[in-house]
Amino acid sequence: MLPNTGKLAGCTLFITGASRGIGKAIALKAARDGANIVIAAKTAEPHPKLPGTIYTAAEEIEAAGGKALPCVVNVREEQQIISAVEKAVKTFGGIDILVNNASAISLTGTLETETKKVNLMMDVNVRGTYLTSKACLPHLRKSKNPHILNLSPPMNMKPTWFKNHCAYTISKYGMSMCVLGMAEEFKGEVAVNALWPKTAIHTAAMDMLGGSGIEKQCRKTDIIADAAYCILTKPKSFTGNFIIDEVLLREEGVKDFDVYAIAPGHPLIPDFFLDAETDTTAAKPESHAKVNAESASAGPVAETFRVIQGELNKDMVKSTQGVFQFELSGDEGGTWYLDLKTSSGSAGFGKPPAAADVVMSMSSGDFVKMFTGKLKPTMAFMSGKLRIKGNMALAIKLEKMLTQFNAKL
Repeated sequence: MLPNTGKLAGCTLFITGASRGIGKAIALKAARDGANIVIAAKTAEPHPKLPGTIYTAAEEIEAAGGKALPCVVNVREEQQIISAVEKAVKTFGGIDILVNNASAISLTGTLETETKKVNLMMDVNVRGTYLTSKACLPHLRKSKNPHILNLSPPMNMKPTWFKNHCAYTISKYGMSMCVLGMAEEFKGEVAVNALWPKTAIHTAAMDMLGGSGIEKQCRKTDIIADAAYCILTKPKSFTGNFIIDEVLLREEGVKDFDVYAIAPGHPLIPDFFLDAETDTTAAKPESHAKVNAESASAGPVAETFRVIQGELNKDMVKSTQGVFQFELSGDEGGTWYLDLKTSSGSAGFGKPPAAADVVMSMSSGDFVKMFTGKLKPTMAFMSGKLRIKGNMALAIKLEKMLTQFNAKL
């Protein structure tokens, strides 16, 4: 863990989405120095699924040694941003640091993404970041060591990061483009940088995306908070950088990363937009040879489907109501299916008897790993090994159901 130095004492940080998760972790780290924190977030009343409000976050910040100003801010509403900035300046005398953390996510393909979800991601991620930066900049320019920090990724232009969730990628890269442009525009006046985690970070949002058990494959929010603290205490000449948390902390002398793990020693999910260092599969072209039903009757994929067929029952069908199609490459490649919508269910080689609700594309080797519990679907999806088209809610249902199959395979 990176120790506090006191460098942020008396500084005012305006943090969007600071009522929980990464935003709150950055706020608490700065609060331990005695910083002033403007909690600019939507949650004034408790959320049915997500913990924390701007007021509970304020209590934690004050307890950690900081001063808190909770402000109800939906970054889609420009007037709410402007009002919160004015209130911050009136309360604390200025703004030294802006952290654009608020973000919306929908990991869906182009045809599956509703227009309202597209609007939400563009409004919160791109427009919200841009407008909050615009509102804070006149005050930041008056600070001795001003910083803007966006929680956004380096712009990896490989098509794999666009094909599964095009709208989300555009919106996050929009935040990164704000860094690219504003760092150059305000060079010498305001530092503007981006920070992104190397691995998945455990937050309430990640629980909703990945389901129970996902936390073992994640790091704590502390690693992002430490990396952010490191950036925000650097001089304003440190600007225009796209920083990965672990890379920076290693440069700062941190050697023990197990302290950041939820389950030390457990494999970690690589985060979106980063090419896995140890993943050599990208360098090896997959065999896409199709197989016929006769040759599909032997091998690990066929055996997996035989076991699944034996486990199917009417209750499983009733609770799922979905048809899954698997497009597999490599040995035993071809089309396979799992029908959990009709009668008592069925599974096997070939096209499903009814139209597929979800189509999953992956290698046959990864498919077997997924159904035997050696590869989490979330990890496969986030690392680009699994492509999903169709109903994402059903895909998540299947992930939860895999635990029933794992014991038998």
